[in-house]
Amino acid sequence: MHIPLLNDIVLIFGLAIIVIYICHKIRIPSVVGLLITGVLAGPHGFGMVNDVESVDVMAELGIILLLFTIGIEFSLRQLLQIKKSVFLGGALQVLFTSLATMLIMIEVGYPWNVSLFIGFLVSLSSTAIVLKLIQDRSEIDSPHGRNILGILIFQDIVIIPMMLFTPMLANIAGGTGESISLLVVKVLLVLLFLFISARWLAPFVFHHIARQQSRELFLISTVTIGLAVAWLTSSIGLSLSLGAFLAGLIISESDYNHQALVSILPFRDVFTSIFFVSVGMLFNVATFLQNPLVLTGAALIILLVKAVVAGGVVSTLGYPIRTAILAGFALNQVGEFSFILSRVGLDYQLLSPDFYQLFIIVSVLTMAITPFSIGLSPRIAEVFLRLPLSTKTKTGIDVDLESPQATMNDHLVIIGFGINGRNLARAASASGIQYMIIEMNPDVVRQERENGETIFYGDAIHLEVLQQANIDTARVVVVAISDVSATTRIVDMIHKTNPQVHIIVRTRYVQDIQELYALGANDVIPEEFETSVEIFTLVLKKYLVPKVDIERFITEVRADGYDMLRSLSRKSPTFQDIKLHYHDAEIANIRVESNSVLANKTLGEIDVRNQYGVSILLIQRGAETIINPAGDASLEPGDQAVLLGSPDNINEITQVLGGVFKNKNKMEGISRDKYVRGGDVA
Repeated sequence: MHIPLLNDIVLIFGLAIIVIYICHKIRIPSVVGLLITGVLAGPHGFGMVNDVESVDVMAELGIILLLFTIGIEFSLRQLLQIKKSVFLGGALQVLFTSLATMLIMIEVGYPWNVSLFIGFLVSLSSTAIVLKLIQDRSEIDSPHGRNILGILIFQDIVIIPMMLFTPMLANIAGGTGESISLLVVKVLLVLLFLFISARWLAPFVFHHIARQQSRELFLISTVTIGLAVAWLTSSIGLSLSLGAFLAGLIISESDYNHQALVSILPFRDVFTSIFFVSVGMLFNVATFLQNPLVLTGAALIILLVKAVVAGGVVSTLGYPIRTAILAGFALNQVGEFSFILSRVGLDYQLLSPDFYQLFIIVSVLTMAITPFSIGLSPRIAEVFLRLPLSTKTKTGIDVDLESPQATMNDHLVIIGFGINGRNLARAASASGIQYMIIEMNPDVVRQERENGETIFYGDAIHLEVLQQANIDTARVVVVAISDVSATTRIVDMIHKTNPQVHIIVRTRYVQDIQELYALGANDVIPEEFETSVEIFTLVLKKYLVPKVDIERFITEVRADGYDMLRSLSRKSPTFQDIKLHYHDAEIANIRVESNSVLANKTLGEIDVRNQYGVSILLIQRGAETIINPAGDASLEPGDQAVLLGSPDNINEITQVLGGVFKNKNKMEGISRDKYVRGGDVA
């Protein structure tokens, strides 16, 4: 049986494997690879796919699943953590980008409602591409990363009101005010349905479905709810995408949102991949070749305008110019949701088919340029930092956030007040060490200043900021930020300013170690291998390897820049010297139950070493700890006994202490030989 669509799918994914593999080798995001796959396989490329309409249907399903999962992941608590970047930064970015684009399009000659709609399209950025690139660069927790995330979240939310507003823009042209009123009524009905479903219906349905403990039933129910709500909104004249997002919101308010998300993710990834391929298929190579300069110029204008607007918004929030530039150049492309919204505009005849085709070409170009734009942004920021700009513009320092007027000597400077910075500040405070903190999140600075912390706002890549922290008289500086390029610049600046200060740097990857040492760092702590060292240390402790051997192992690993772990050499003397002689020994913490036959007896009466083949190392009785208890010590109900012995012996006495054996005769009927198989334990 011949199935044409199956042939097309095999060709699409086969070509995608090759293209994405090549893109991965040259560090281009997978989304761009999928777009290129669509260009090559589509009717304007090699014409490998015949049934383009069926592919579009599958792409629509990908859009539904994408918005469905976004709705499930939507969390008010996450928004509150970066609320300023989301609600203020995101709103300003969308507003000013839309207005700037609208003015340009009106000047070109388009009606104001069409121009505003085009402004909506241009204002949205690519969440999929940008977050993937920022995560790969380990900059999601950096100041510019947090601003980028906040603005992208707002864009993902604002797409819904934009979809609702699109029919209104189309109706304005026709003067049909009654349709707008009807649409408002429909929206109110949908919101009422959303409230009832999220509050009562979804929890009730999922509770009874989950009780069946059937993975297939849960998955089918999740997909059905998503598609059903999307169909419902579509049937009353609203968009499928809106319904999918609302369905996700309904599930997000239940206790089963995490399982629903995990169940749906594989399907989402497959169908959204087809969506990006379908977008690439719309890229008409012949049309692009007819006007390559005009279309490329339009793409560059969009990139420049969006970078300036987004960067200006981040700067308005009080961040330094470097953070603003990095954020601006990350958000300057047209996003995947613009394709979704553009199809809605095409359906309502706000966009002509010809303009729609040109928009797709320009948008794909901006997406393809994004990886290179983000990669070049640190160098562009360096150029701006050399310009004769004001100190406030460069550093972002505000008057009420400047360093407290305190002179410190021989103190600790902590750069970055994330998890590592907070823990270090607590330890320094407990140890009586004077410290000063430099942080780039103004909200954190104000809050911690109120809590009594010696903290001030600024970007530590600037000498003026370091001088406020009295870097000349500091003994130790700890750099604990997520921005790799900023870290290298900060280390270089500190070493040149005060060569005697001891610089400790946290970095994400081992590949950064040598460069940081060359710039003047004294100690570099890579998270990659420190985590491995900590895990293996715990493993060695479990195998009762002597503490001195474990410490020697850790010292040798760190001494050679983690080369031992990078090469995984089995000839390392440290690994050779670690002998696991005690693989049959185990340490366990057992609670003495009230119905145990050993309760209220002394250790002399029990004689656990000879009777059960184990040794009692200590007894924990409430707040009292009895280490190496004597024979007259007793085991009382509720005590925790720490035992040393073989796994089998530990398991046997656990049952006795836990009260499994209800009478003494049954306990004494167990052969003593059974307990001493492991031999005498010192």
